[in-house]
Amino acid sequence: MAGVRVREDVRSLSGAEKAAIIILSLGEEYASRVFAHMNDDEIREISQVMANLGNVSSSLVEKLFVEFVEQISSTGSLVGTLESTERLLSKILDRGRVDSIMEDIRGPAGRTMWDKLANVNEGVLANFLKNEYPQTVAVVISKIKPDHAARVLSQLPESFAMEVVMRMLRMESIQKDILDDIERTLRNEFMSNLARTNRRDPHEAMAEIFNNLDRSNESKFLTALEERNRESAEKIKGLMFTFEDLVKLDARSVQTLLRSIDKSKLAVALKGSSDALKELFLSNMSERAGKLIREDIEALGPTRLRDVEEAQTTIVNEAKDLAGRGEITIAKDNGEDELVY
Repeated sequence: MAGVRVREDVRSLSGAEKAAIIILSLGEEYASRVFAHMNDDEIREISQVMANLGNVSSSLVEKLFVEFVEQISSTGSLVGTLESTERLLSKILDRGRVDSIMEDIRGPAGRTMWDKLANVNEGVLANFLKNEYPQTVAVVISKIKPDHAARVLSQLPESFAMEVVMRMLRMESIQKDILDDIERTLRNEFMSNLARTNRRDPHEAMAEIFNNLDRSNESKFLTALEERNRESAEKIKGLMFTFEDLVKLDARSVQTLLRSIDKSKLAVALKGSSDALKELFLSNMSERAGKLIREDIEALGPTRLRDVEEAQTTIVNEAKDLAGRGEITIAKDNGEDELVY
């Protein structure tokens, strides 16, 4: 920036020049706080301008502050909302960048891309990463939490996973432009596709709600729904997962579930179940454990239906959690396996 004239006329200053002068005027302590809220490109631009300012008259600084205060005061009170923020961004950025920024602001799954990845099932993430370069995968694995990283690694093909491990061991500091490129790829090619595929059928959500009703209310709602929309009622009934559906578990899945549940709850739950389901659970226990459960069931005597339903719901919810993590599977009626979420 050359010429004394520019130093005397506020209107001749660019935005970066105004910012540089104001920040210089704040002093080191407050200037550092302002810089802490800027990204590298903004700091680089303002620092370059700052270094070339030369002498700036006190009268120009005063005029600049007066202009700043007048602009702030003329706006009246300020109210920041998602909508006003999005409108403002739309005036200065392209639609794709606006959507990306607003997704980060709105999204409950996390503030950064790495926060968001923490909420992605390891099998889903591994399935995407196995088609990427090992170096890219190494960067991603290094940025997520260790427990999640371990689960993702275990889902990758063994030789590929070892190549990723070797890259991680040799990895030095990651350049910002490379990290930005990887984040952009994850956002555009992975998270956006994941969001589209994760849009749930409302019948699935309603089936989950109905699963958590007691049987009298479940029956009441389904009967009322059948009268209004039989097709939707049939879809929901087909999606509902009940205690009796556990009969579709294979032996390994039953044993996994048994390790995760309270055995006293199991006795109450089995009190009201079919003989086939009782046999499935008991046959996957040791002889001694099976005998104890049989004795517990007999010792219960008459049991309130509400207590049985609560115990069954607890076990069903545990089975859903295990299935959601890929630890158990439930066979469809056609013999295929499906994960239950």
